[in-house]
Amino acid sequence: MDATWKVFFLHLLISLSSYTSSGSTDTIDSTQSLRDSETIVSSGGMYELGFFNPENSTNRYVGIWYHAIPVRTIVWVANRESPLTNQAGVLKVMEPGVIVLVNDTGGTVWSSNRSSSAQTPVAQLLDSGNLVVKDADVDGTEENYLWQSFDYPTDTYLPGMKFGWNFVTGVEVFFAAWKASDDPAPGEITFHLEFEGYPQIFLRRNTIAITRIGPWDGISFSGFPDVRGNPVFNLDFVMDKNGVYFQENLINRQVFRRLRVNSNGVGQRFTWVNSTQEWEVFRSVPADNCDSYGLCGAYGICYIQNAPACSCLGRFVPRDSVAWTTADWTSGCIRRTNLSCNGDGFIKYSGIKLPDARNSWVNENMTFKECRVECLKNCTCMAYTKLNLSNGSGCLLWFGDLVDIRSLSADGQDIYIRMASSEIDSRVLEKRILIASLTSVTGIVLLAVSLILCIRKMNKDSTKGEEGGKYSESEHEESDITFFKLATILKATDCFAIENKLGEGGFGPVYKGMLEGGQEIAVKRLSRTSTQGLDEFKNEVIFIAKLQHRNLVRLLGCCMQKDENMLIYEYMPNKSLDAYLFGDSLDWPTRFRIINGIARGLLYLHQDSRLRIIHRDLKASNVLLDSDMNPKISDFGTARRFRDDETEAKTRRVVGTYGYMSPEYAVDGIFSTKSDIFSFGVLVLEIVSGKSNRGFSHKDHHLNLLGHAWTLYKEERSHELVEASLRKSQDLAQVMRSIHVGLLCLQQNPEDRPSISSVVLMLGNEGMLPEAKQPGFYTEREPIVSQNSTTTHATNSPNELTITMLDAR
Repeated sequence: MDATWKVFFLHLLISLSSYTSSGSTDTIDSTQSLRDSETIVSSGGMYELGFFNPENSTNRYVGIWYHAIPVRTIVWVANRESPLTNQAGVLKVMEPGVIVLVNDTGGTVWSSNRSSSAQTPVAQLLDSGNLVVKDADVDGTEENYLWQSFDYPTDTYLPGMKFGWNFVTGVEVFFAAWKASDDPAPGEITFHLEFEGYPQIFLRRNTIAITRIGPWDGISFSGFPDVRGNPVFNLDFVMDKNGVYFQENLINRQVFRRLRVNSNGVGQRFTWVNSTQEWEVFRSVPADNCDSYGLCGAYGICYIQNAPACSCLGRFVPRDSVAWTTADWTSGCIRRTNLSCNGDGFIKYSGIKLPDARNSWVNENMTFKECRVECLKNCTCMAYTKLNLSNGSGCLLWFGDLVDIRSLSADGQDIYIRMASSEIDSRVLEKRILIASLTSVTGIVLLAVSLILCIRKMNKDSTKGEEGGKYSESEHEESDITFFKLATILKATDCFAIENKLGEGGFGPVYKGMLEGGQEIAVKRLSRTSTQGLDEFKNEVIFIAKLQHRNLVRLLGCCMQKDENMLIYEYMPNKSLDAYLFGDSLDWPTRFRIINGIARGLLYLHQDSRLRIIHRDLKASNVLLDSDMNPKISDFGTARRFRDDETEAKTRRVVGTYGYMSPEYAVDGIFSTKSDIFSFGVLVLEIVSGKSNRGFSHKDHHLNLLGHAWTLYKEERSHELVEASLRKSQDLAQVMRSIHVGLLCLQQNPEDRPSISSVVLMLGNEGMLPEAKQPGFYTEREPIVSQNSTTTHATNSPNELTITMLDAR
């Protein structure tokens, strides 16, 4: 054995029972070791250190558990990522001051990896459950510990731990759930004290916030009630130049309390009950749906006793009223009266969990009055409150939208939110109420008349659909769509100013606009010269108004006044996917999120919506991206509704885009959900490769992108298809899996292609995939494209393909 270790083994031939009866030592020094069959117990008999294997596992680990409780409860694991495979492990102390775990060959399995010079290093298990390394010749205070397990917890918080950051050592104390009940390796659920803005606690799944606790209010964390004035423990919160941390200290040392983060994404506070000899759950986070982070969006508030749970704060209205009615609250709320900066005031909201404070500013010395003045003079300050409820001092300011607010029946706090002066003046409010009351009947009558006129106009202009059916009046009535006045749209777009023009397609030009409430919109204006636009207009009004999903673009309403026919959509600031796709501007996580989002949107269309919709023109330019680069399927002008008993249909009028259409649709006019699956497969290959199927070229052959991908797949060289900037991605296996799924979607026979539900499952799991077969349109084809925008197949020439090109609509 390496002489530098200077370790002598003392075989401890004492069983667990003898330790209990004899009050064995709680330390290991450099002349001792702890073998697999041995344990040590803290001096007060509270905790025990030894080897264990999880239930249903043969792997061995070094851990700490309660000695004084009959139910073995693991609270710390040393080698959680490096299990021993047999019972030949040895735990020992190396003289510089490092704990090491070695296997039967003398190899190091785990070490504390932090050492300082110590004359006589010892490892000691304290009655707090903390395993420490210290110099036996020096007073054993926390400041003199060479290392302690409390700095490196696993999934359990024990009283006395400093949960947070030590700026001097750079150590963060946080918790990571076990990967599984039989695997203590770190899983995807973590529990952190984060100090961006003002400190808060976040429970996350990877990087996604599950729930938030905080911010600290001087007594406890906002949103974590039932802890004030507790006779069992007290709470400390420290934030200075040396660190920021939260600490719970037991008043009654005979009480056993712990907080554990589990692999299901729940943090549970347990208390041991002697009378029942069981652990009882004292509190869980999230405790209910209102603890779900950001459930109600910006300026929304969650009331757990209500159904639905989400409402807008008083004097706020839904940003997207249509989505709000379908329980999609992600877009949140906006002020019903815009701020003006000068002359604004504040309205007090009471009994709430304070909003996310990551975008906040703190001054511990300000008075409450000074806090208000400070917020008022900064136009971007949206709210303020008292920082410290224990003495009423300090100031906490919020900047930007207020997110993650809930109502609390107890321990709720006050916040003062910025509001337009007219909202604060009670006389103005009373006047508005009076006006609303006097005009409500008139408004209802006018709305009804407008609806009738719009329906009559659409019926008058309508023609038979592509399969001979008519658009019925009942379908329009079911649309439940908002009708905008022409004057409103003219004002929003500055009379269709050229600088507001976003683009133009077969339907007509599209303009950016802003409604009086501050909501940004996109206005698609039917061109008088369009030969397809009216049919598309009717289709979108009938279909998309009924479809509400986070991965579908939202139709806010329409305008049909004078000679104008316009569709009003939510505005997508990042425009369409094709603007980013054919280059290296997107990293793989963003591309994969887009692939999954499109798949989920199709799943809703094909299976989960009250209508069964075939899109028929899925392509990169018809996938819009919101501010967070989330995909939204758009343009339902050529969509077709299927009855529950329909599986496919045939049309004489083939509409779509060359390069995305399936063979059976392009050649024979047969379409089904599998037509959209084929288009999705093309999109997947384009997203992965950064190349467009249309116009694809390669120096070694004349195949299109599909043929190129198929050739590489057969030769097990699919990695060569990947866009160059992604080839060093840590998620290359996920990239390759996406290519495989894309090729499965492109198979020649529609029956061989998976359903969209199978696609979503295959993308989200790691199971074995079936072998892909040759794709349709394997080689390049030269389509016979009509000069007219719409034509039909000749009855005696079924193989002559005529395609209605719908690019850049």
